[in-house]
Amino acid sequence: MFTRLRNRFLIVNMVIISFIMILAFSTIYTITYQNNRKTINDDLMQVAEFYRKQDGPDGGKYGGSHGGGHGDMMSPEGSMKGGPPPERSVSFALEADSDWNITKTDSRFDMDSDFYALAIKAASTDNSDQGEFNLDGNRWAFDKQTTPNGYSVVFLDVTNQHQFLMTLLYTFLAVGFIMLIVIYFTSRYFANRSISPVKEAFDKQQRFIADASHELRTPLAVINTNADVLLSNNDDLIRNQEKWLHRIKSETERMKTLTSDLLYLTQLDDARDNVIFAPFNLSEAVESVILTLEAVIFEKDIALSYDISSDLSINGNVEQMKQVALILLDNAIKYTNTKGTIDLTLKKQGHDIMLTVTNSGEGIPAEHLGKIFDRFYRADASRSRKNGGYGLGLAIAKAIVEQHKGRIHAKSVPNEATSFYVQLPAERS
Repeated sequence: MFTRLRNRFLIVNMVIISFIMILAFSTIYTITYQNNRKTINDDLMQVAEFYRKQDGPDGGKYGGSHGGGHGDMMSPEGSMKGGPPPERSVSFALEADSDWNITKTDSRFDMDSDFYALAIKAASTDNSDQGEFNLDGNRWAFDKQTTPNGYSVVFLDVTNQHQFLMTLLYTFLAVGFIMLIVIYFTSRYFANRSISPVKEAFDKQQRFIADASHELRTPLAVINTNADVLLSNNDDLIRNQEKWLHRIKSETERMKTLTSDLLYLTQLDDARDNVIFAPFNLSEAVESVILTLEAVIFEKDIALSYDISSDLSINGNVEQMKQVALILLDNAIKYTNTKGTIDLTLKKQGHDIMLTVTNSGEGIPAEHLGKIFDRFYRADASRSRKNGGYGLGLAIAKAIVEQHKGRIHAKSVPNEATSFYVQLPAERS
């Protein structure tokens, strides 16, 4: 599912980027092509004007006979004489009769008669006054004009301009191809990173549903079994069936606790941005929690010591923070060894307040420390069930602490001690 999602993301991303690239490159190429064509046309008209001015009104090219009107410009071979054209490009001019037979040439370069014949033939087969053609590996542009005796055609070598456009086109294609490859792998990398949190959340949700179903299955099975026992002895007195009823009630209470915790977690998630906080004395809140647990701690023969600084205040929800302290202390009581110790401190630390709960005992292996705040996660599943835990307490504590803009983490030394640290921003006076 996530592979398909990533591939769809890549396809959409590549299509959008390809469209933008094609649009950008096409716009640049079109503007460059139009500018190039304008330059070619300007150069061609300038060269044509130069060649034809040589036989202007004084020369009588179009006003008198071709023979005597400008005989001073004719070479023994019958070529027109004139100065070089104003442009550095290769150019030449040809005159032809009405049957497209060359009568005169004007060129600064030595070209054989076959070349001229092919050039005039290419111009004659084009019905337009201006055009281009390829000859001997070069690109030529021509300007054709009708004269009283036939045609006047000026040719200009535009190979460089044509090659420039082709080079630009190939460059765009190469750059576009390389960019698409780079964009593909870049998009793939960021797609994987973008999908990773979604996949992780989905996996957690699936695991959460599986764990919740598993936790509910056990008490439901016990209830169902005890109910069957009751039904199979329906003639017996209720007094004699009391133990089965107690087991049903016990498992019902477990289910009630589980569903209450799940509902509370959901409410925390939904109300994360809508909780109204108020300043309260955290020192008094933590002390009240300790008082409620002193009897339990005494019964388990655990030594409790605490050091709470007075009048430490934060901005938050007093009942939620009492629940955090209760969860941490209850967790410490469950996992403290016989005649063990629990140490609690609440101190100001810079601009923050640090609550620390440490208990002696087996500790938590290092590979489990990063997961103990996940819902339903238990480093020792069998022992947690024995103690009545579902693996939701620390998840609730983490949700509350993060809602109060704080941080919670744990450190543990196996077979020695485990410490939980809650760091909360102090109220600004």
